[in-house]
Amino acid sequence: MRVVIVYSWARDTGAASVRADGSVDWRGARTAPGEDDPAALAVARQLAEDTGGEVTGLTLGEGDASWVLARGVGSTWCVGDAPLLTDDAATAGILAAAVRAIDEVDVVVVGDAAEHAGVPAALAGLLGWPAVLGVTAASAETADAVGAPARVRATRRSPSGTETITAAPPLVLGVAAESGTHRVPGMKELLAARRRPVTPLTLAQIGAGVEDVTSRGTDLPPTAPTHVFEGPPDEVAAQLVAALRAGGAL
Repeated sequence: MRVVIVYSWARDTGAASVRADGSVDWRGARTAPGEDDPAALAVARQLAEDTGGEVTGLTLGEGDASWVLARGVGSTWCVGDAPLLTDDAATAGILAAAVRAIDEVDVVVVGDAAEHAGVPAALAGLLGWPAVLGVTAASAETADAVGAPARVRATRRSPSGTETITAAPPLVLGVAAESGTHRVPGMKELLAARRRPVTPLTLAQIGAGVEDVTSRGTDLPPTAPTHVFEGPPDEVAAQLVAALRAGGAL
């Protein structure tokens, strides 16, 4: 089974700032590994291990392409001139074109980034593959003696708890991290990553067009008035009770 792990495809939210009018300033932001990327990589490696397959990386933009290489992935692809886009469908279009260029891909694993939650589903739609979202763990059932293709067993979150489903490749898995902690590679792994191949791609090579949406304005969410009570504790308590009565809460 050939598994593609999509990583570092979203903008680094830590580099963004919110202006007074509620709009977001993304100037200077670059692609960066998301909180869900380590969990997505763990799922990709498990599927490859179960089937004797391989994991290949795929990333966009000018971020650190070696992130997966320092974590044991043998090779990766990078669409270096892919811009950072607001439109999830446009981002998914670039990823879909890159997956087609890689060719012979069985499963695409991508993190369920909260800021771009529509990308995994849009990617699956553009590829014409089924999608399983909210995945927290996955494994592969190996092919049987009569040559039946391997199936993916995925556990995902549901309103009532969790559910486990199986699906045949090709498919897209959207992975949601259950923990914010992950292992940081050591110096030996970082040095080994420099010797592993990064295959550069361009938008022209994969035939991907770029058409982003344009923000025409923002509105701040409504806020409730805030009362600050000051003074000795008994006076603060009296002020609080008076305010609750005035507001009809008592």
